[in-house]
Amino acid sequence: MPHPLEPFFTPRGIAVVGVSEKPEKLGGIIWENLARAGYRGVLHAVNPRYPSFRGAPCYPSLREVPDPVDLAVLAVPAPSVPGVLQDQGARGIRHAVIISGGFAEAGPEGAALQRAAEAVAREHGIRVVGPNCLGIYAPGNGIDTLFLPRERLERPGPGGLAILSQSGAFLSTLLDLLAQEGMGVSKAVNYGNRIDVGESPLLEYLAEDPETRVVAIYMESVDDGRRFVAAAARCTRVKPVLVVKVGKTEAAGRAARSHTAALAGRHAIYRAAFRKAGVVEVDSFEALLDGAKAFLLQHPPRGKRILIITNGGGMGVAAVDRVAQVGLEVPDLPEALAVRWRSRFPPFYTIGNPLDLTGNSTDEDFATAIEEGLADPAYDAALVIALTPVLGLSDRLAERISQAARAAGKPIVCCSVGGRRTPHLVRRLHAEGIPVFPSPERAAEALAALVKRKP
Repeated sequence: MPHPLEPFFTPRGIAVVGVSEKPEKLGGIIWENLARAGYRGVLHAVNPRYPSFRGAPCYPSLREVPDPVDLAVLAVPAPSVPGVLQDQGARGIRHAVIISGGFAEAGPEGAALQRAAEAVAREHGIRVVGPNCLGIYAPGNGIDTLFLPRERLERPGPGGLAILSQSGAFLSTLLDLLAQEGMGVSKAVNYGNRIDVGESPLLEYLAEDPETRVVAIYMESVDDGRRFVAAAARCTRVKPVLVVKVGKTEAAGRAARSHTAALAGRHAIYRAAFRKAGVVEVDSFEALLDGAKAFLLQHPPRGKRILIITNGGGMGVAAVDRVAQVGLEVPDLPEALAVRWRSRFPPFYTIGNPLDLTGNSTDEDFATAIEEGLADPAYDAALVIALTPVLGLSDRLAERISQAARAAGKPIVCCSVGGRRTPHLVRRLHAEGIPVFPSPERAAEALAALVKRKP
């Protein structure tokens, strides 16, 4: 039996309510985005002012929309939403994305409108994403209800990351960055004021979703504490779940309430809930992006003992600092490994942990250090810093690093900073399944996220 939320992601037909030829109106942008996303179902236009819209019939209300239609996207002024939901209920369409703002986040009058919309939806059994949201992006199925034009916001292609976000700005920024890095998404949902569908039912859905391998959540507040813990625990049994919780301070809590009418809550309670559910909590937007990348491309290590390999001594020292600060360990080299490396590498290489291959490093030096270092039982994972201006490095560096990592069978993360050749190395390493980060600190934090999830 299909999951109750399935029609949000695989609808046979979508009705866009509020289409308009005016370029600034959201309904027309959403229609265009769905068409350009490659949606393969039937698109229905709804607006009583138009007899047709971009070559398709345009219906005066949802009551007149013919089959098939499983999902309605509402881009109309907030005062019109309860009436449109009545039409939707009468038509028997049981899923809605309410893009419109002007509800509880806008004050008492908007809160009354939100209660009215919620009551109508409950009366007719309509499942709702929103209001005050971007809605849903699911590129594998051609679903794109985001009201931001594609010329302004680049969309990532299909992939294994699902994103749940109360903030539309957070979601859109993350999608743009993922597209730039060539990382794909399975499902992305911004639910805004969350009068119905929030993180808990979505986690229940994503736990069973074969397209999703990792879940990342931006959270201001939680929809239902007990249900969230149960849903997250169910999901974390089969795939990693990362969360960044904002609204930890009183000032941030006030901002969250004015943003999506969310109640931020006491962070210690959230931290305990995340721990109980097996959720990996991170502290920043960057850490969420980096942790998701690490989980998509690598598997968790069996412990927290990290080998650091670098061709820039200062970068190695910075990595040691951050690795220690995030609760990982940098054990000294076992004597047998130190002896072997002193015989293998030039005398001016700094043999230790970190291992500094200096500006004379080669592709083979990195490969040897990774393979032999991770073969030693003293280490569970490696942080590799490769600075590309070094003359001894070639276009084969990414291939040699990935070959060595596969031979070792332990996870590694890389850092590569600056230089005209760095973007090429990053693309090659990502293609080989090795995550790369733009600083030693971010690489260390991504490793820490991996370690928090037991293999």
